[in-house]
Amino acid sequence: METSGKNSLRFFALGGGNEVGRSCHILQFKGKTIMLDAGVHPAYQGYASLPFYDEFDLSTIDVLLISHFHVDHAASLPYVMQKTNFQGRVFMTHPTKAIYRWLLRDFVRVTSIGSSSGGQDDNLYTDEDLADSFDKIETIDYHSTVDINGIKFTAFHAGHVLGAAMFQIEIAGVRVLFTGDYSRELDRHLNSAEVPPLPSDVLIVESTFGTATHEPRANRERKLTQLIHSTVSRGGRVLLPVFALGRAQEIMLILDEYWSQHAEELGGGQVPIYYASNLAKRCMSVFQTYVNMMNDDIRRKFRDSQTNPFIFKNISYLKNIDEFQDFGPSVMLASPGMLQSGLSRDVLERWCPEAKNLVLITGYSVEGTMAKFLMLEPDTIPSISNTEATIPRRCQIEEISFAAHVDFQENLEFIEKISAPNIILVHGESNPMGRLKSALLSNFASLKGTEGEVHVFNPRNCVDVILEFKGVKIAKAVGNIVDAIRKEEEVGVKEEKKNNTEQHTEKEVVEAEEKEFPSEDEKEIIVSGILVSDEKNFDLNLVSLTDLREHHTELTTTVLRERQTVHVDCKKELIYWHICQMFGDVEVIADEDDVTNRIKKDDVKMEFADGGSGRLVLKIMNDITLTIVDNLATLEWNQGLISDTVADSIVAILMSVDSSPASVRMSSKACDHHHNHESPNNFLEQQNSVWKVKQIAKLFKEQFGDTFTLLLQKSEDHKNGDGDIYGVITIGKSTARINFSQMKIEECNSNPLKGRIERILDMGADLTAPLC
Repeated sequence: METSGKNSLRFFALGGGNEVGRSCHILQFKGKTIMLDAGVHPAYQGYASLPFYDEFDLSTIDVLLISHFHVDHAASLPYVMQKTNFQGRVFMTHPTKAIYRWLLRDFVRVTSIGSSSGGQDDNLYTDEDLADSFDKIETIDYHSTVDINGIKFTAFHAGHVLGAAMFQIEIAGVRVLFTGDYSRELDRHLNSAEVPPLPSDVLIVESTFGTATHEPRANRERKLTQLIHSTVSRGGRVLLPVFALGRAQEIMLILDEYWSQHAEELGGGQVPIYYASNLAKRCMSVFQTYVNMMNDDIRRKFRDSQTNPFIFKNISYLKNIDEFQDFGPSVMLASPGMLQSGLSRDVLERWCPEAKNLVLITGYSVEGTMAKFLMLEPDTIPSISNTEATIPRRCQIEEISFAAHVDFQENLEFIEKISAPNIILVHGESNPMGRLKSALLSNFASLKGTEGEVHVFNPRNCVDVILEFKGVKIAKAVGNIVDAIRKEEEVGVKEEKKNNTEQHTEKEVVEAEEKEFPSEDEKEIIVSGILVSDEKNFDLNLVSLTDLREHHTELTTTVLRERQTVHVDCKKELIYWHICQMFGDVEVIADEDDVTNRIKKDDVKMEFADGGSGRLVLKIMNDITLTIVDNLATLEWNQGLISDTVADSIVAILMSVDSSPASVRMSSKACDHHHNHESPNNFLEQQNSVWKVKQIAKLFKEQFGDTFTLLLQKSEDHKNGDGDIYGVITIGKSTARINFSQMKIEECNSNPLKGRIERILDMGADLTAPLC
């Protein structure tokens, strides 16, 4: 399914919609597709535990981001990468990848043991699939931004567990913040979740606890230690089902410190604490490695004591239940936290029949799991090894939540800081999520109907959320333009400082204080450049022409070939003559009617021969091609400033050639020049000179009237063998003789008359000067 429009963002939950478990969400915008998390549902087994992958074409996914290593967020990743047509890239933080392989290898082992048939087909993937997928995973550092074909994403601390990240994703200027599971509480070893510095348009946020609120951390720790202390004091045993990694380390820090402080009361180490998880023992080196990613308290202890806080003095690791010597009171932290299978389930079935024992639920319990079922305090529980058998439940059941999820107040404060106009709730059961939605809408009710209205969505799995965004584009200035802007700003600052430091009289100082600052329009800096748009990566850069090649080497040059066709009603000879008069660089490419040769012959007459139907092709200024066939003249040239100007000049000639004075003279039959044996060029130049003289003579006729006489023929009474053309002016006793061919005054007996004639000659020379 595609989004409804080009500017529509589509959110589609394949899992984690109105449920906790199998978190998997799809984002689509501007042709880009991102998957967020790929978990399994703890309450189901096999393919039933997977997100609804059949409802989406996984081959279209560009990027898959894993928020943290918990199974409900990452356990189906090997299946996606090895068993489907997924071809995208996968990213997670360094600690998440370090723990991911060990955690999912344990998941494969536990699910294989817990399956009904124990067959290989019951597993979603094998250890080999897990190893192959591991090599394809890429890592990202906190606060670093990765750009993949226009998809930009940045990782921020999310709290929750070591390596957990929230991702701010940006596509074409629209930002989406995905929190994953996050915690705003500063605990014993992790930092609280960060607020990204840039605003977000969409917030995808967990709603695990809905509108519930947590007790203060100090109260929960005190209640936890008191319950455990009282239970072991009366000889009972305490089971704490925990996730192998995450909250287990937090509780172990609490208990290890408490046991050290109350050694005498607890029998001087006679009450052991066990952690039944080889996985945690193997992964503890990861916690020891990434101490620098934890909070200041842990780093300070590590620095001051030169010992690792995760090397516990009062906690022992238990490899398997068969080696457990179950004598006397003890405390057991065992995984998995949902009690579905594994060591925690074995210990539960062993201890639950005794009333003095205690099961202490410290994490979040998903609907359909044994941990959630125990909260109802049933009389019996089913046996995992024999489905037909039941086991009596007499032990105490208590819940103290150390789940590193935000409560309502923390969630609301974070949402208000993000200030996103669109909120999508995920990772929450239907009822708590519905209550959270109502509370958020009530909180932002004052903004309803305004531009800042907040929209809240709580979609179910496989139900679309479509959000429309306006196509706002922001161009980034790069190169010399940035330097130019900075110089303009520096000039403005200097001028402002200069104005502020000028000396004023008392009156002037008062006026200066009352004067308003320049308006925004007065402060504007005009920037000019070339906008370069990268539609694939949604980048828009403003660069100067000189920087274009440096900053955009991928650009290619396009030569634009232009063509213009003009209808002409004259012969080719006239066109060729006019082109030669205008442009000196004219090359004959084709002349099928021998037009150019007829003009060059010495016996050319003023009336040219009839034009033929052949082609005349001329190359003008070494760039523009002019093709004349019949009555059509076609121009072709490569676009450019000079070429366009020359082409415009040629078009102007073609459109006026049949009506120009030179054309009329050349095609007229009134003049008899059949005795002319000069070359064609001299002949044409002579005709042009006669035309110029006539134009200048008109000026003299207008100025002097009948006192001016034009002598077109060679004078007999003067010895001039060059055939020059003369004019004579007689005004009373003042006479003047003018040689128009040489544009000079030969005789004049009056200085005022001579000055007047010289001015008219200069005017005539300007009016009849050639274009080139």
